[in-house]
Amino acid sequence: MSLFRKKNVEHMIAGAQAAGLKKALGALDLTFLGVGAIIGTGIFVLTGTGAVQAGPALMLSFIIAAIACGFAALAYAEFASTIPVAGSIYTYSYATLGELAAWIIGWDLMLEYGLATSAVSVGWSGYLQSLLSGFGISLPVALTAAPGALPGHETLFNLPAFLVMIAITTLLSVGVRESTRVNNLMVAIKVTVVLLVIAVGAFHVTPAKWHPFMPNGWSGVFGAAAVMFFAFIGFDSVSSAAEEVKNPKRDLPIGIIASLGVCAVLYVAVAAVVTGIVPSAQFANVSHPVSYALQVAGQNWVAGFIDLGAVLGMLTVILVMAYGQTRVIFAMSRDGLLPAALSKVHPRFATPFATTWLVGIVFGLIGALVPLNVLAELINIGTLAAFSMVSIAVLVLRRTHPDLPRAFRCPGVPVLPVLAVASCLFLMVNLSAVTWIAFVIWLVIGMLVYFGYSRRHSKLAHGQH
Repeated sequence: MSLFRKKNVEHMIAGAQAAGLKKALGALDLTFLGVGAIIGTGIFVLTGTGAVQAGPALMLSFIIAAIACGFAALAYAEFASTIPVAGSIYTYSYATLGELAAWIIGWDLMLEYGLATSAVSVGWSGYLQSLLSGFGISLPVALTAAPGALPGHETLFNLPAFLVMIAITTLLSVGVRESTRVNNLMVAIKVTVVLLVIAVGAFHVTPAKWHPFMPNGWSGVFGAAAVMFFAFIGFDSVSSAAEEVKNPKRDLPIGIIASLGVCAVLYVAVAAVVTGIVPSAQFANVSHPVSYALQVAGQNWVAGFIDLGAVLGMLTVILVMAYGQTRVIFAMSRDGLLPAALSKVHPRFATPFATTWLVGIVFGLIGALVPLNVLAELINIGTLAAFSMVSIAVLVLRRTHPDLPRAFRCPGVPVLPVLAVASCLFLMVNLSAVTWIAFVIWLVIGMLVYFGYSRRHSKLAHGQH
């Protein structure tokens, strides 16, 4: 039964209230936060991968992925407004499903956030190189991509991807506090770039290039949806801000759903434009598909703005994801599930210094050595598993704590959470066999760590809350 020991929900809520964080965020702030975290590599880079797989029907793939995220988002909203404490799904699972489930989801989140930073760093590298090429600057080919990422070229190491990870790690390790003003500025830049693509690109669309609409049938559409799911990751950052929201019952659902809705509309429009300019098959091995489409249309000045906007905008995504990963590891270490050294705070910078550098270097090397398409699928299977868990946890919390005050209630329980789980499992089934094998290996390693170390060192095992 020790595998199912749970944290006391009332104690967790009391601890959060004692923290006394200022409730300063409204619905608009949350929407900007969500859009800022969502728009990144998914739209600027993976659009090309999705177009090759689904063709112009990539538009449908984005809609399917958005619906699956929407189901899980409502479950997030209930938890975030009911248990507003640090740790996201890891904390929610510890309170409802027990320690083993919490460990699995925490181990899962470590992979998700870490590989997300690696993937965005690869996308950032592609757009930086495109931007530099506009000034006649190019790096040695061997240092521009991971081994095997560019067929026909001998590549060894993605140097820009590694360097940006080291730069972000340096910022995080000495203490970076993002203000709403900076975040909103980044959002404004990214949304402006996307709107520029749509506005200018629309005049160069040739409808004939949308035929055949589904060159690989529905299997291509669903397969692309499983990859494009990555484009919506980040909305959970909205739920993590629950403790600082002025009116969580109203503002959290608005922030989560509005950010998803805005991004879904923008993504579908961009997919329509780029596949209407460039035949889908031509996006193979293109690391900057959006600006590439504008280059093909002869709008090089717009392509330059896209590259600049993507380079600046992706920095925020890397920062948010890297921050999230270090804090999940910090929370697990604080609970005794990981070595205590990982939750040690630097006396001067007041950050988990060693943890930040450990994950920064490890996932910086992964970004430099692993191709983007492999990274994206691995992130997606981890995130889909996490979203399934939070949807199940909502059902459990309804049964175990029916009288717990809920600022927001997920509608349609139990039907909607079941649909969330079904949607996530459906997309997981459409991922490649290699992705599943890698995911299972990661979970097996996690089980070895849990039963070899975490179970015995858990603070709950020693009667500590």
